[in-house]
Amino acid sequence: MCDIHQHFNTTKVDDIPGTVHSQLATLNLQRTVQPGQSVAVTAGSRGIANIATILRATVDYLKSLGAAPFIVPAMGSHGGGTVAGQREVLAGLGVTEESVGAEIRGTMETVVVAETSFGIPVHFDRFAFEADHVLVVNRVKPHTRFIGPIESGLHKMMLIGLGKHEGAKVYHGGIMKHSFSEMIDSVAEVVLQKCGILGGLAILENAIDETGHLEAVPPEQFATREPELLKQAVEWLPVLPFAEADLLIVDRIGKNISGAGMDANIVGRKYNDHVATADDVARCLRIFVRSLTEETHGNATGIGMAEFTTQRCVDQVDPVKTRTNCITANHPEAAMIPIVFDTDAEAVDAALQTIGMVEPKDARVIQISDTLHLSRTRVSEAYFSLVKQSDKLEFVGEPYDFPVDAAGWMSAVGHGR
Repeated sequence: MCDIHQHFNTTKVDDIPGTVHSQLATLNLQRTVQPGQSVAVTAGSRGIANIATILRATVDYLKSLGAAPFIVPAMGSHGGGTVAGQREVLAGLGVTEESVGAEIRGTMETVVVAETSFGIPVHFDRFAFEADHVLVVNRVKPHTRFIGPIESGLHKMMLIGLGKHEGAKVYHGGIMKHSFSEMIDSVAEVVLQKCGILGGLAILENAIDETGHLEAVPPEQFATREPELLKQAVEWLPVLPFAEADLLIVDRIGKNISGAGMDANIVGRKYNDHVATADDVARCLRIFVRSLTEETHGNATGIGMAEFTTQRCVDQVDPVKTRTNCITANHPEAAMIPIVFDTDAEAVDAALQTIGMVEPKDARVIQISDTLHLSRTRVSEAYFSLVKQSDKLEFVGEPYDFPVDAAGWMSAVGHGR
């Protein structure tokens, strides 16, 4: 094996607070927000780069208008579908009342504000609904399962995030009958009419998990601007160093990494949990997951996309949080436990027995930290000649024996170069 470095686009926002302020100023909120009025600001469960800084700058700007902003945990059923669990998720992301300078008001209660044209009840966080205004803050990116001009971003935060557990159950159930795009259009129309949406702050990240773009979007432009932002987000999405792999080893998965634990857009299982399709950008024959992140608090959603894991990883799983999330999302397969081994070495050995007529020394093996951090990865000797031919890849250091110790445990891939 050898460590390699990938060169990605690194467009970056240097002054985050200043950019947040200048972008929010384009919404002319002083025409709508009166001094003393309350503004609910959304905070989700994703590991968005600089999210505490972005939320703090948003809160500060709203305070400069004389408003009284507060934070609403907006993450559907995550955190086990409980207030305490969702506050714990936010704290794990660095979002606390102290860090953002505003009260966090958590509830799982919703208000049914209306029904869609399909007859589906529209749920909305009670505290957010009772506020004078709501400002939607979220990262725009490809969804891990659903396809359309709008996937994960401002609209999804209004529907799933602010819909809380009850709304998330209803909407995911509706997607079984109606398309994702139809559900977004019908629910968003009601929310924008009934729920005091001031606007949105869209966040885009570059391929190395940095804030690449911040943009304030007026509510009347959500439907037209978010698809354009999604196209940019897709272009900036990181990729595996090679599209074809016999075995992908993932050091850690978690809800702070991706809604699916590991981003299916990157590992190539967006359309089928275990088989790549012609529409996927990567084709990994086998996946081995080694652990969960601390920030996921036991939510192992996405582990079901892997074929192999270890008992040490399974011991980290909170079955209640995991099944609550996966059942709510109508994706029970994502919670299924793969084949379990006592050590990493045993899992790798078993995986390499299932890749066809390929000797282990010739196997195409890629090891990554997680699907957010792909600048530094490990690849097996089968890729070395391709690394040398690439102008986007370079070796870091010298090749070494497979990184497993005497007890059968592998070392993790570092994030840095």
